[in-house]
Formats: sequence, structure tokens, C-alpha cells
Amino acid sequence: MSDGFNRQLVPGGRVIARALGAQGVEVVHTSRGSRIGGLHEGCVDEGIEVVHLHNEQAATHAADAHARITGTTGCAAVTAGPGTVAALPGVATASRAQSPLLLLGVQGALTGDGRGTRQDLTRIGMPASFTKYAASVVDTAHAVQEVSTALRACHHGEPGPSYLEIPLHVLDAVSASAAPHVSQDELHRTPTRPAAGPGTVQRLADLLVHAERPAILLGRQVWTTRATDAAVTLVRSLNIPAYTDGAARGTLPPGDPHHFRLSRLYALANADVIVVVGDAPFDAPRGRGERPGPQATVVRIEHAPRIVGAHQDVGPTIAGDAGEVLASVAQAASGRTGDGAYRRKEWLDELRAAERTAYERRLPQLRSDARPIHPYRLLHEIDDFLTEDSLCITDGGGIALCSEQIVQPRSPGHWLDPGPSGTPGVGIPFVLAAKRARPDKEVVALFGDGALSVTGWDFETLVRLDLPFIGVVADNSAANPPPRAERAGRDGEPAGAGAPLTGLPYDTFARMLGGYGEAVRDPADIGPALRRARASGKPSLLDVRIDPHAYAPGIPNQTVDK
Repeated sequence: MSDGFNRQLVPGGRVIARALGAQGVEVVHTSRGSRIGGLHEGCVDEGIEVVHLHNEQAATHAADAHARITGTTGCAAVTAGPGTVAALPGVATASRAQSPLLLLGVQGALTGDGRGTRQDLTRIGMPASFTKYAASVVDTAHAVQEVSTALRACHHGEPGPSYLEIPLHVLDAVSASAAPHVSQDELHRTPTRPAAGPGTVQRLADLLVHAERPAILLGRQVWTTRATDAAVTLVRSLNIPAYTDGAARGTLPPGDPHHFRLSRLYALANADVIVVVGDAPFDAPRGRGERPGPQATVVRIEHAPRIVGAHQDVGPTIAGDAGEVLASVAQAASGRTGDGAYRRKEWLDELRAAERTAYERRLPQLRSDARPIHPYRLLHEIDDFLTEDSLCITDGGGIALCSEQIVQPRSPGHWLDPGPSGTPGVGIPFVLAAKRARPDKEVVALFGDGALSVTGWDFETLVRLDLPFIGVVADNSAANPPPRAERAGRDGEPAGAGAPLTGLPYDTFARMLGGYGEAVRDPADIGPALRRARASGKPSLLDVRIDPHAYAPGIPNQTVDK
């Protein structure tokens, strides 16, 4: 008698793969390792794409980027022991960025646990410190349950990563196993979005309706919750100036009358009501000195339980999904704005004047003909080069922070950066995930030379998979702060403590691996070189030598020691 299941001899790796496929996972980012081969084979047999990168950190970063771009769960699989440890920077980055990511880590058979067997290095404890859920798949019979539970955890409440340990005795087992059957009701899904209470929504709507000098700071949750339309409706209907951070950049296009950038400090110092969506813009490094004025009422919208209440020294926090709250506030304020929105015209004009002043002060640097190249000239050329379809990726320290002041994505969802963790090395894996998830988009990536060195060998992966992009290396021949004489003796720090690099020829590196490479030393050559990289149709790196001692306002010498 049939029990309705298709029973056959199935290796454990294929059982895990079937469980992933049943939950909608279509691609697994991974790195090579002898102990993980069974899972790779199972994924191939089940039609799940397996993308091999050069190391585990890169694989996890790629899975993180896949999640951010698509809004689905990213999945990475790594080998035992040091493989799992090497993946942890990517897991920590995804955690801080509230990115749903499932990490699968192979482990030695539990019978050898603690006995010094090969690669018996870590169990659940280390990944658990960065994840929302961490467990071991004890046998194939529980694989579907554990995969489903881990994926649900990624999306429950605050999005974030989960970890599943797969011991070798499970991965290599061959047994009569039922093909996993998962009903539609059992598929992992984002729970109903948390909504703020009507009273809270009404109070915020009243506050904004009557505000004379409001401002709204849109953080990454605007994009991760796909709240772009709600945010735009709110700022336009109430005539509120908006500033963006991280993944929210591009919510409003450049030139939009409600899109402001350079007057942020002025707005924070003079606004009477400030609404902060998601991120904490008063935190270091970007926020040093960005505390709001004492007269400002600050309201934060945040769906992460661990953050709600953590900023009560600044103002109250509304717990809820960004899109739901913004849409509800706009609805509650509808028809009640009276002449309030019109009265704010003077406030917006005041901010535009502050923007013009800041831009004019920066203009000599944007047009500088100095050699080595001023970093602001480089960023200005990149910004001019972008199109509506350009997806921007930044990877690095000071140059990445500088880029936020100059480079403007043209559309929502067209900006990727490490997020609050500031992890170096995300760039190349992010490019890979972006080009695979959005092949119709042009990807433009900016690297610090130190950051590129972390995962740069996966440039070969981009060549192998034929994933063209335009890459720019801001080459100041230094990792961390570059050496400069004026640092000598300051706080006991000797001159030259900034980890100097050797001025590697990154253009040669790109050509060696089969891509397009070009060295740029004259600022007039930046634009033509970018266009040649675009026309090459290959993965590319432009080695642009920038001045390590140039002063960038807010970030001296491309560091965050403001």
C-alpha cells in the first residue's frame, strides 16, 4: 500500500537540498571543501544552482547581497571547522544589516565531537552569537523541519541570519527517505508586518501636520521593507525635506524638490520635528556631531525589537514595519495639512540655500585637476557616469563614506554597501550577487584598495561566470588611515601607523585574470576610462591613484576620525 510518498534511497545531502528547494531556495553560494561535496551534489540533483567562490566569507557576502536585492532569503553553504569560522564575518554583516540569510555549515560526525577529529573546530556556539536561530540537523528525518524553522526565523520580526549545522553522518547517510512534502501553509513566509497602534500613528500625524520645520531621515529599512512608495507619498503630501542613508539612497531621485543631502547637519540643528526611519544616523562614524538641536522632537520608526527603546535618550520609538507606519501616517494626515505644507516653503528654501553653500564650498575639490587625483574629483566623475540603471556598490572605509556625499543612485534599490558593520571585502561578492540577480542592471563598484584585497581573488569568479561590471579602485596605497606627518605623536600614535600598501597595479591584476584593466593618473582621463570599461563588456578594474593626504570635509584623509 502506498503512503503517498516517493520512497527511494536518498543521500543526506540530497535530502537537505530537497528541503531547501521545497522552501523556495534557488541558489546556494558556497566555497570548495571536500566535506561539503555531498550537499553540492544534492543541490545540483535538485536543480538548485551552486555558485562557487574562492572563500567562505565571500560566499556568505554574496548570499547576503542576494537577499538584499531580491527580498528573498540568501543561502550559503560552507565546509566544516575553519570553513564555518571563515564565514562568520559575512553572517555578522548580514545581522547588522537585517538581511535574511541561511548559513549551512558542515560539521564532523557528532560521535567524534570533542575528540580532536579533523576540522572539529566549532559547533553552534560561535554562529549563534550572530544569528536569530542556530541548530543542528540531527538526522535526515528532521531536515525539512529544521530548514523550515531556520528560514522562518530569518523573516520573523526583525530580518536576519540563521545557522544550521549539518554533521557528516547526516550529510553522508544513505537511507530510504520520503521526498520532502511541504504544503503551501508550511512554506516559510514573512509574518504579517508589525503595525503601530492607531493612537501612535495619529500622534505622529498630528506632530507632522503642525510642525514648522520638520525633517525625515530615511534609513535602510525603507528599502528592506519595500516602503519606497509610502515614504515618497508622505514627504510629498506633507512637504517634508528628506535625507537618506544606506539602502534607502535612491528613494528620491537627484534633483527631486524633497531630496536633500548636504544640508543634513543644518537640518538636524534647526528642525523642530525629526522622524528617523530605521537606522540610527546619530551614531558613529557618520553621525559624530550630528545630534539634533535641543528644540527638536525626535521620533524613531523601527521594527527591530532589540533597537526599540535603545534610543530613548533621543526620543520615543514607534515599533512597526516602516512601510506600514509611513503609509498609515500619510493616511492619518490626509486632508488635514491646511496651509501647513505651504508654510514650510520657507523652511525648504532655507535648506536649499544651505545645500548651495555646501556645494559651492566643495566645488573646487569636485573639479580639481590635482595629481594625484583628489578623491572628490573621482567621486564626481563616477556620479556623472551613472545612468538610471546603474546599481552602485561601495566597499571600503574612508572612500566609501566620502562616496555617500557625492555619488547618487538614480532609483530605489540601486545602492549596496556593507551596512552598519562596515565590513571590508563585500564588494566583489556583492557584484556577483547583483549581476546574477539583476542581469539587466549595470553594476558600478567602488573599492578602497585595502578592502579589495580581502576578497579580490573572486574577480576571477566574475570572469569565469562572464559577469561584466565597472570597478574603480581608489588607490591611496594604504589600508586604514594613510601615513601622514601631522599624526606623529598625536595620542601617542607614531607616524606611519596606517598600514601602508605597496601601490599594487590593480589594472594588471584585472588583465591577468581575464578582465579589463586600466591605470588612471590624470583626472581628465577618469570619464573616458569609465566609458572604455563599460564598452569592454568584461569585469573591469580601473586603478585610480588618489591623493592620500587630500582633505575631504568630514572625513580627513579618507578616515573616520572626525
